[in-house]
Amino acid sequence: MKLSRRARWAVPAAAVIVAGGVIAGLQIPTAQASPALPARTPAQLLVQVSAADKVPPLTGTVVETTSLGLPQLPQTHNPTSLSSLLTGSHTVKVYYQDAQHFRLAVPQSLSETDVIRNGNTLWVWESTRNTVTEVSLPKGALRQPEQQPPGISALTPQQAADQVLKAVGQTTTVGVQANVLVAGEPAYQLVLAPKDSRSLIGRVVIAIDGKYGVPLRLQVFAKGAASPAFQVGYTQLSFVAPAAANLAFTPPPGATVDKTSLGAGHPRSGEPAIPSGYGSYGSDWLTVVSLPQKDLLSGFGTGSASSARPASSPAGPGVLGGDSQEVLSALFGAAKPVQGSWGSGTLLRTSLVSVLMTGGEVYVGAVQPSVLYAAVGHTAAG
Repeated sequence: MKLSRRARWAVPAAAVIVAGGVIAGLQIPTAQASPALPARTPAQLLVQVSAADKVPPLTGTVVETTSLGLPQLPQTHNPTSLSSLLTGSHTVKVYYQDAQHFRLAVPQSLSETDVIRNGNTLWVWESTRNTVTEVSLPKGALRQPEQQPPGISALTPQQAADQVLKAVGQTTTVGVQANVLVAGEPAYQLVLAPKDSRSLIGRVVIAIDGKYGVPLRLQVFAKGAASPAFQVGYTQLSFVAPAAANLAFTPPPGATVDKTSLGAGHPRSGEPAIPSGYGSYGSDWLTVVSLPQKDLLSGFGTGSASSARPASSPAGPGVLGGDSQEVLSALFGAAKPVQGSWGSGTLLRTSLVSVLMTGGEVYVGAVQPSVLYAAVGHTAAG
C-alpha cells in the first residue's frame, strides 16, 4: 500500500524543514590540525564505512548547508519557505538509539517538526498546526540504518554517505585526504570522484569517525569548486544513548492524526521508491530523474486549480512558507531556451544540478545538459 498523497508530502517536508532563524553564513567547522590515526587505505575505509551496519547510540546536532549557485531568489525571512530550503543552513537534532528507535527534531522559531520512530511505527509531528502523520511499517521492515521510509531525505551524514557509496564501482575514483576533526572527533577523509566528465560533481568527501567508522560529515563539491555546494555533518556529537524521554512520543491533545501504512508491496531496501509517473535514465553519477511538470508545480502548492489544497494540508503552501509560486517563477525565469534533435525546452543550469523542462516533463540530474537531452523520451518508469 502506497503512502497517501498527504503522507508522501508530510514526510519529506518534515525531513527538510529549516531551523528557526537561518544563521547567515553558518558553515560546518573544520580544524586545521590533522589528528593522528592509524593509517588506512581507501579500500580499508570503504570496507569500514560500508560495514557500519550498526551505528552506536548517539546524540548530536547536524547542520546541512546548500549553495547550488542558483539565481537570486525572493526572500521572505520565513525559515520554512522554498527559498530557504534551496539555500542557507538547516539544523537537525539527532537522538539515536538504534535503527528502530530514533528521533530527528527540526527546531523552528517558536515551533518544531519531529520525525520519531519507535519499532514499527513512525510519526511526523508539526507543532505549528498540531498535525501528526502516523506511518505503520510492516513487521521486520527497515531493519538496517540505511533503510528508511520513502521520501525521507538524507538527514544525517550516515544516510547521505549510504546513498553516495552506492555509486562506488567502475565509474568512481577513490582516494583519501588528510585526517580532520569533526565535532571534536578524529576522522579519516574518503574521497570519491566520478570518472565520467559529464558529471557536474567534482568530488564527494566523507569524513569517517576513526573509532566507530561512522560518517560524521559529507561534502559535495561541484567540478572545479573549492567550497562545497552541499554539506551535511555534525557540529556537536556524543556517543551516548539518548534519554528515554527523547524517544517517546504521544500525539498531543487536539492534534489531527493522519494514519497510513506501508504494505508488502512497498519497495524493500535498495529498491528505488519512485512515484507513479516518475522515471529514470542512466546510472550512478549520470542518473537522470524525470517527472511530470504538473507534479513539480502542484507539489509546491502553486495555487493552480488542479493542485488546490486546504491550507492545513502538509502538501499545501503552508509547509513551504507560501512563497513557492514566486520562487518557482524566479527559477523558471532564469532558464534559457534550448533545442536540438531531441526537441525543444528550457534549461536551468547551476554549479551542481541541471534541470530541463520540455513537453510537460522535467529532467533533473547532476550532469551536463547533453545527458538530459539524451534522456528525453528514454526514461524508464519506476
